[in-house]
Amino acid sequence: MWSESELNTIVVALSAALAPANGREWETGATESGDAQFYLLDSLPDQACELCVSRIGGRYILEDGSGRLLFEHRSLPLVAQHARAAMSSRSWSLVARLVLLSFTVRHTVQEKIEPLLIEGEELLVHVAPQLAVFA
Repeated sequence: MWSESELNTIVVALSAALAPANGREWETGATESGDAQFYLLDSLPDQACELCVSRIGGRYILEDGSGRLLFEHRSLPLVAQHARAAMSSRSWSLVARLVLLSFTVRHTVQEKIEPLLIEGEELLVHVAPQLAVFA
């Protein structure tokens, strides 16, 4: 089980990620061996695990939601700082992906759609005088 002090250290470090607007929640649990675990859960309905902090022996282990080791140390405050950094870098990663997507869409429009419009305009310039004969 986690002590109140340990839980407070983790929750304070993740306070931005746990803000009500984000919809995230946290739970505690235990490994098969009975070691304490803290789970940062994504918003409903999925509530997938985003981060996990485990206390195994005298060490604290930080893993992402896929179980990849992010950091390990005997100092919980240091592990909590890494957890906060992992969550903030994750939100910046999402922003970076959205910016990249917008540039990709813009580039695609400029490279693929605009030439078609210009070609259509040029075709109209060449064909319009001949169509005027039928008017």
